[in-house]
Amino acid sequence: MSGRVWFITGASSGFGRVLAETVLARGEKVVATARDTSVLEDLKTFTARLDVTDPASVEAAVNAAISEFGRIDVLVNNAGHGLVGALEELTDEQARQVLETNVFGVLNVTRAVLPHLRAQRSGHIVQLSSVGGVVGNPGHALYATSKFALEGMSEALAGEVAPLGIRVSLVEPGPFRTDFAGRSMTFSEPVDDYRETPAGVLRQRFSAQDGVQPNDPAKAAGAILKLVDSPDAPLRLPLGPEAVTRIRAKLEQQLADLAAWEEVSLDTRYPDD
Repeated sequence: MSGRVWFITGASSGFGRVLAETVLARGEKVVATARDTSVLEDLKTFTARLDVTDPASVEAAVNAAISEFGRIDVLVNNAGHGLVGALEELTDEQARQVLETNVFGVLNVTRAVLPHLRAQRSGHIVQLSSVGGVVGNPGHALYATSKFALEGMSEALAGEVAPLGIRVSLVEPGPFRTDFAGRSMTFSEPVDDYRETPAGVLRQRFSAQDGVQPNDPAKAAGAILKLVDSPDAPLRLPLGPEAVTRIRAKLEQQLADLAAWEEVSLDTRYPDD
């Protein structure tokens, strides 16, 4: 495994930073990327400037990685940010910023790396999704939109590239003690009518939980390493008790609704001639 090369986006902080440190401690190689590479200097690894929303920047970073190491074995699409606010509160600019980073940014990086993985007939793409990619929180609608899109994109991609020896996994964390609820979070301008609704409560909760989230990013990094090491890695890996509990409840409710409405759902055929 010491020869594996990891390409990690958003490595300046949070999951990306901790994962880069964990991989390097194992003796593997890391291409750590960020919009400002000066914050990566203490990692003592190869770095590349990368703005996932700029295709030219993406292409340059991937080419630099290939030039330095000759290959990429694990792509970790970690760069992203959140947006809290009821759907009505959000501006077009805020919505587009989230989608440009969390959806089109991932698309840009993935498409730039795929030709190299295809040529190798090997590789693993790890997509940092969220419990919010399975369960849509009131007050987090655009973030959920971006992560639901990532989930669908990645599920389809997994089927496309599996015959070529490439694996895809979605990691779905709950609350971890990163900067996500702090500097990586954007808030809408509040509308007073939503103050006491679930959307307003979510706004208050995010502001209060920054720095006191219950889960350890180092353990998340360890779980991602186990995922990539495993020959039978799953498509989806929830992380943290909150994620497991909420995703299980969502799936159980979906199954219950499917059973309760099955007669209506199945009654769609043309009458027999």
